[in-house]
Amino acid sequence: MEQTPTRAEPPILPGRTLSIGGNLPVHRLGFGAMRLADGPAPSSESLVWSAPDDPRRARAVLQRAVDLGIDLIDTADSYGVGANEELVASALHPYPDRTVISTKVGVVRPSPREWIPLGRPEYLKQQVELSLRRLNLERLDLLFLHRIDPQVPLADQIGAFKELQDDGKVRHIGLSEVTVEEIEEARRTAPVAAVQSVYNVADRKNEAVVEHCAALGIAFLAYFPLAVGAQARPTGPLAEVAKEAGATPAQIALAWLLHSSPCVLPIPGTSSIAHLEENQAAADLSLTPEQLAKLSQAA
Repeated sequence: MEQTPTRAEPPILPGRTLSIGGNLPVHRLGFGAMRLADGPAPSSESLVWSAPDDPRRARAVLQRAVDLGIDLIDTADSYGVGANEELVASALHPYPDRTVISTKVGVVRPSPREWIPLGRPEYLKQQVELSLRRLNLERLDLLFLHRIDPQVPLADQIGAFKELQDDGKVRHIGLSEVTVEEIEEARRTAPVAAVQSVYNVADRKNEAVVEHCAALGIAFLAYFPLAVGAQARPTGPLAEVAKEAGATPAQIALAWLLHSSPCVLPIPGTSSIAHLEENQAAADLSLTPEQLAKLSQAA
């Protein structure tokens, strides 16, 4: 008896936008500006300590990102010790309509290799004032606590953000690298609109946080979305699915994130316009249920 061929499930295209805090709509592929700090370092890693060695090229990358429809640019006061925020402003101010600049405070950089949480309320408030000046803004649409300072009660750290919010200097509050329990603790002091943490097809230790954010309508900004390690090997699942889809492994890694949860917003960073354009094309990729299962099972 002739068997009826199994019909393949149609490709799925994820939603293109999400709303941060319920009133700040953005496209679901942002841009992480950290990679624009320092210059190319073929023999050593970038320390994210200084301004780019080629500011004109760095500004061109940011401007091209906006041209491509990217409307969330993520930076931090600690990237380049303020230089990254200044770079974003020099490239994009006056900011195009509906462009969201997110930044982070709460980490001090006493030397190039040190990243130390510092969450005293007076320090956080001072850094926000400096970020506003560097970014040439009167209000930050999205402000993250870069890291929780274990020496300061979290209620005091979020309380400082809430005071800034009440003063009209911050629109939405976010947290970075936190647990579900820490999100809930912070929410007892102020609404949390976004969380930013490492998440990619190879590193899913924050999966419970993603699920919690999705349940609460909190945006999850995934950084290091392309740090996929062995997944990207020539015979690995990313390469296999990329060949099927006519895409690059990097594009498939981003597409998997976009399919993984409607609350996930990857923020890949690059200092190359070509790579930027390659990354942005991932927003148009549809993956089949079979391809998604293959990638999800390969972690």
